Amino acid sequence: MAERLPVLFVSHGSPMFALNPGSTGPALQAWMQAHAPAERLRGIVVMSPHWMTQGIGVMTHPYPPTWHDFGGFPPALYELQYPAPGDPPLANRMLDLLNSAGWPAGADPERPFDHGAWVPLRYMAPLAQVPVVQLSLPAHATPADLYAIGQALAPLREQGILLVGSGSMTHNLYELRREDGPTEPYVTSFCSWVEDTLREGDLATLLDYRHRAPHAERAHPTDEHFRTIYFALGAAGWGQAGGPQPHYISHEVIYQSLAMDAFSLH
Repeated sequence: MAERLPVLFVSHGSPMFALNPGSTGPALQAWMQAHAPAERLRGIVVMSPHWMTQGIGVMTHPYPPTWHDFGGFPPALYELQYPAPGDPPLANRMLDLLNSAGWPAGADPERPFDHGAWVPLRYMAPLAQVPVVQLSLPAHATPADLYAIGQALAPLREQGILLVGSGSMTHNLYELRREDGPTEPYVTSFCSWVEDTLREGDLATLLDYRHRAPHAERAHPTDEHFRTIYFALGAAGWGQAGGPQPHYISHEVIYQSLAMDAFSLH
């Protein structure tokens, strides 16, 4: 049996993160080399908010194409490819685990890699040799549902599979600023609240973040980019007795309001 792997939550930021690594890109690369090097990995599973479905979808494409699911960016961004293979046998194990746990899931043999997956993976697994399977974000799932979905897939950690929730610690596109400047105070307040709640292991409070976190609706006018955090927390068993503490990899903020927080759970 493979050594149990940690779980990650990563903020994938703007698509321009693929070209502008900032401090988060090197930090993710260094973390992977130290804690989940390619030679230890049998696969990576990523839940991305850019694949939302009515139920739960699991990518079964053996060679997923790179999807440039955005517009209005420099031509160089559209030239980037992430040619990692898929892994249909891993996808089938995921389907079995989900369905056995009471979470009906279906195979999607056509799904490409969206930028919520391939952009951070360019730093996490830059050689694109580790198989990757995407998991959809169920559109109507509650935070508690997503936590349970993570729990259902947690056994994969014992099989050399890295489970990743890809989203954004803050995601208010109305307030992005292209020029350099100080971080918006509400961003600092929201991110600090999340980190404090994670360190306290307070699952009930974090599940109710929409009502309890400062500036929650400003940080996330729509919350799909935050909800992937619950998948990661469930997969790690965070908030349970003896659960893990978060180890922060990045606290970077770009465009004055887009928090690039990333952390691992061991």
